[in-house]
Amino acid sequence: MSLSIVNGTVFDGVSAELVEEPVHVEDGRIVQIGGTFTADRVLDARGKTVLPGLIDAHFHAYGIALDLVAIESGSASYLAYAGARRLENALRRGFTTVRDVAGGDPGITRALGEGLIAGPRYLYTGPALSQTGGHGDPRGTDSDFCGCHEFLNEVVDGVDALRQAVRDRFRRGAHAIKIMASGGVVSLTDPIRVPQYSPEEIRAVTDEAARRGSYVAAHAYSPEAVRHAVENGVRSVEHGNLIDAETAELMAAHDAFLVPTLAAYDAMDRRGAPLGMAAVSQEKNREVLASGREAVELARAVGVRIGFGTDLMGVLEDEQLAGLRLQSEVEGLLRTLQSATSVNADLVRRPDLGRVAVGCVADFLLLDGDPFADPALLWSGERTVIQAGTVV
Repeated sequence: MSLSIVNGTVFDGVSAELVEEPVHVEDGRIVQIGGTFTADRVLDARGKTVLPGLIDAHFHAYGIALDLVAIESGSASYLAYAGARRLENALRRGFTTVRDVAGGDPGITRALGEGLIAGPRYLYTGPALSQTGGHGDPRGTDSDFCGCHEFLNEVVDGVDALRQAVRDRFRRGAHAIKIMASGGVVSLTDPIRVPQYSPEEIRAVTDEAARRGSYVAAHAYSPEAVRHAVENGVRSVEHGNLIDAETAELMAAHDAFLVPTLAAYDAMDRRGAPLGMAAVSQEKNREVLASGREAVELARAVGVRIGFGTDLMGVLEDEQLAGLRLQSEVEGLLRTLQSATSVNADLVRRPDLGRVAVGCVADFLLLDGDPFADPALLWSGERTVIQAGTVV
């Protein structure tokens, strides 16, 4: 099928200059911008702004609860159904691509490809790799059990074991590899600032990924954890809330991306306690909440490329669009839109995503009005979502 989107104002994902040109699509890709074209369907976008489909670079399809043990000890069939619903909800909000950085598998990818479920383009890492007692280890200090199906995380220690785990993830179609390189908010036993994994262990992971033509994303908060990750080959720093100026400069020198997840901390601060979030997790969240915005400013000041992610667990998924609002309060709307489109596309090494340009995938978000005049349209306005040339 071919499609022409006419009479709309187009943001191409990169330029601050909006254009009023028709966009023509054939076989799921943009084949022409401007001029005339004979299409099977013409969509009148008068009064609307046409944007590239949004990309959430820190998403968890299987993150159906704030309790890691509940997820890892639950039913695989229920998890799959709940994950499918989360994916469909993300697509309908305008996220036509997500990068799942703790979870995902060939089964859900096959279901998406065969049309059994609706959802965004799905790039997954498989379960994140965690050291014993690290952010991906769901056990508390006084528990000794195995409730670990390894849906979200897998505890793997040692260079040889990590190499094997990385190789198996690529065998199963992983887009990239995720490691836990510092403590985290929802994990119960690890201090949030302490670096995790040895240099040799991280190097084993990044070496395997590089030889496969891929890269490694690392959960890391503190300056010492981020330096530890980046100096050992990590390309994508997730969160990074506690970084200082020196660490930001190191990231820029290594061409590492920062993927802030401001939505998660804001949502957990407001809604975590009523949802039963552990007291230790609430305390950790308060530590990183205030510094998240400052980290974005420090990174921007030295030229670090800044993406966009949400990291929302359980019912907090409904805050996904609020993440755009929070990041725009720091960065402004243009940079936030660039982060959620073309910058994230560069991060996932898919230059054919996140842009309205000839040859790119025909993923679009149409908003009823001009978000640059009224930014709230991006997170609360009516929208039309188009995925690979098909209206969702």
